[in-house]
Amino acid sequence: MRSITRQKELSEIISYTESFERLYILGCGTCATVTETGGIKQVQRMKEKMEEEGKWVTGWAVLPTACDEMAEVDLRRTGDALNYAECVLVMACALGVQRINSYVGRPAVPALDTLFIGLEQAPGRFEEVCRQCGECILGQTAGICPITACHKGLLNGPCGGTDGGKCEVDPEKDCAYTLIYQRLKEQDRLHLMSQYREPRDHHVMLAPRKARFDGEAGEDL
Repeated sequence: MRSITRQKELSEIISYTESFERLYILGCGTCATVTETGGIKQVQRMKEKMEEEGKWVTGWAVLPTACDEMAEVDLRRTGDALNYAECVLVMACALGVQRINSYVGRPAVPALDTLFIGLEQAPGRFEEVCRQCGECILGQTAGICPITACHKGLLNGPCGGTDGGKCEVDPEKDCAYTLIYQRLKEQDRLHLMSQYREPRDHHVMLAPRKARFDGEAGEDL
């Protein structure tokens, strides 16, 4: 599983950093390196762009993992270069930006947009498979999530627009409920297609969500 990101437009990045002269740039050696949005090459290219905009890049680093607690330890190794910077430009997922903000004692702004959590289907190809909605129905849909696999996020389908097993929103995409039907048929569980699913309870998605794990059981807070 990876955090899938894309680089923001340069104009937006400049707007975040326009009041700062000295920048430090941080990348991530995990997800952002795999997606080629915050690895060594991308950080070095960003350094060049910022210098072309008249910024003084005091230094840069690619942390092993920007979003975990070890990032604080790794940041200590950056030395005076980070301390001298007025702002940190973070080329990592949104969680990494939040983590860095809690450690550096100065503004840490994102250079990337976080799109989704993806599962690698083939080398370099990722697909969103779970929206972490808090109400998993995979047991009824043969392990295919309609919240993510269906463009409309339908809990009961298919809709009236499916044509030849393809989605009306994206004709190049297989209809999620056609895939669910086919797999349920293979499993001899087609009766589940006729079961009505109640509208989602959005109370389970109240933000920010928290959880506590004591012993073997997890408990929402």
